[in-house]
Amino acid sequence: MQPERHTGFELPAPDEQSAAHSRRVAEHICQCINEAGGSISFAEFMQHALYAPGLGYYVSGTTKFGSDGDFITAPEISPLFGRVLARQAAAVLEQVDDGQIFELGAGSGVLAATILRKLSLLNALPDRYYILEVSADLEQRQKEYLSSEVPDLVARVEWLSELPGDFSGVIVANEVADALPVERFTMDRSLPRQIRVSVENGKFQWHQGEVPELLGEAIDGIENKIGRQFTDNYQSEICLALTPWINDLVKSLSEGLIFLFDYGVTCREYYAPDRAEGWIRCHFRHHAHSNPLILPGIQDLTAWVDFSALADAAVDSGAEIAGYVSQAHFLINGGLQEELADFTSLPVAEQLELSRQTKLLTLPGEMGENFKCIGLSRGDIAPPAALRESDRTHML
Repeated sequence: MQPERHTGFELPAPDEQSAAHSRRVAEHICQCINEAGGSISFAEFMQHALYAPGLGYYVSGTTKFGSDGDFITAPEISPLFGRVLARQAAAVLEQVDDGQIFELGAGSGVLAATILRKLSLLNALPDRYYILEVSADLEQRQKEYLSSEVPDLVARVEWLSELPGDFSGVIVANEVADALPVERFTMDRSLPRQIRVSVENGKFQWHQGEVPELLGEAIDGIENKIGRQFTDNYQSEICLALTPWINDLVKSLSEGLIFLFDYGVTCREYYAPDRAEGWIRCHFRHHAHSNPLILPGIQDLTAWVDFSALADAAVDSGAEIAGYVSQAHFLINGGLQEELADFTSLPVAEQLELSRQTKLLTLPGEMGENFKCIGLSRGDIAPPAALRESDRTHML
């Protein structure tokens, strides 16, 4: 996601309806904290804030994507992203008998529409384009958008309520892993402590507690991998939900390739000494900040992805790493130049707009370097061009 502005805590005030919704979410979380004895893990807090039935950010009816929401993703910045991805999907589908496409968390539906249009032009349309969406509201919006934008192709789209079994083809997950709940921890006199959330004077506050066994083992594993111990007061996150999520995703794929896009880094970068405050990022009305305890239910909570942990989980689940590249390299090596072939023949206004979109998607200071794509394959699948060049798998 690409916030338009970065800020500290000078955030715009929510409108009255949003504020009222946030108060309801806060009341729900406070009740959970009270029932838990006074505090809950940050992972539990994040789970409630994002996914509490009827209340959480991703399951309520608020606008999240685009200029009227809280952030904008690559497919909405430009159709160039989806068109290049469609080219790579077509290269995979050529290698799979009766291959289909499956997208997790289709957001506004823009990416699905762009991919379907491009595959149609490439004569590579699958019979089915499956979507798994946790939000009933977003599912309805996707249906309306696709019916309007690709009325001749929407009949191929089918919404699922769970991961498909024995799936063959291409799986797409754009900015899904960053929304998995994460645990937070800190070091106190060389001992790890779990960072939890409590309530004081009607406000959510940070609270420290003993480290549960699973979290403690994960911290030990990271220290062994990076070859050093965390220093006192070091804070960071671990996504314990990542391994089972990847395991389920890989196990659902019998043959084909998974394209996972997200902002993230390798393990050594993630837990570098100068990253002593972690990787939590919040988005509200196109402002990015790092306080997840405010505006519950009406701001997005995310954490950068540890791609090394993701790769380890994938390999352990039976997948192969088909490639790990920056978003810029994915687009440039995957057909961006071909998609801009008629650039000079366009009106000047369109040239300027395409230039702006391309810069946002590819420049290191924008989305080009912070966002990565990792490809996970099963079966005898040759990696497509976007994953073959500039591959950084050796860094994982």
